[in-house]
Amino acid sequence: MSAMTELVHYDVADAVATITLDSPANRNALSRQLVTELVERLERAAADDAVRVVLVESSGKVFCSGADLSEASAEGMEQGTRAIVDLQRLIATMDKPVVTKNLGAVRAGGIGIVAAADIAVSAEEATFALTEVKLGLAAAIISLSVFHRMNPRAASLTALGGEVFSGADAAAYGLVTKAVPAERLDEEVATLCASLATGAPQGLRETKRILNRDLVARIDALGEEMATTSTRLFGSDEAREAMIAFLSRPKG
Repeated sequence: MSAMTELVHYDVADAVATITLDSPANRNALSRQLVTELVERLERAAADDAVRVVLVESSGKVFCSGADLSEASAEGMEQGTRAIVDLQRLIATMDKPVVTKNLGAVRAGGIGIVAAADIAVSAEEATFALTEVKLGLAAAIISLSVFHRMNPRAASLTALGGEVFSGADAAAYGLVTKAVPAERLDEEVATLCASLATGAPQGLRETKRILNRDLVARIDALGEEMATTSTRLFGSDEAREAMIAFLSRPKG
């Protein structure tokens, strides 16, 4: 374990903890290692009195490509599905606001991180897709946060179609807070985080609890059912064949 390359970095400056996903080999897929490190960094930020705001971003254009299909096809997803439910709950229940920033692609399970965050800022040109349906799966575990944020018509369109939509679309659908031109993304997020950091800790904590009460109740009520459903679908012959075919496609 000590020889493993760190996949999630952590830095604190000006009361903002920046958590950076950095696993380019699998496009920041939600591998066991990445999820474990992301949870640890979030918990570290939650416990740090010097931190008032948490920013989750990626080192490259791809924010997160969703589940690690190599792990899922080989080992199943029983532990993985529950870990992603717990990840969404952690983001929603932390006492500090969580902001996501994405310059480029967000797919499937990665959209659950964006939806669980309190504020999400995307480049207009970024791309999103709930691709599960194409693989014989469903956006089950991330439905806990994603369908809480999106308007119902947009949820049906994107989850049933599985097609790519833009950051600008994501803002119109309610999935992200705002979408801005890519060249303005860094400045916009820096200004936003600086503003959030002026909030008093008690004010931030109590306001977030009020705002996320329904989301947390939804996760608690449906989390186990959605994890069970997702695990069953990942373990099905139809999904396994689709994942293996996807992983066998020529790269590039």
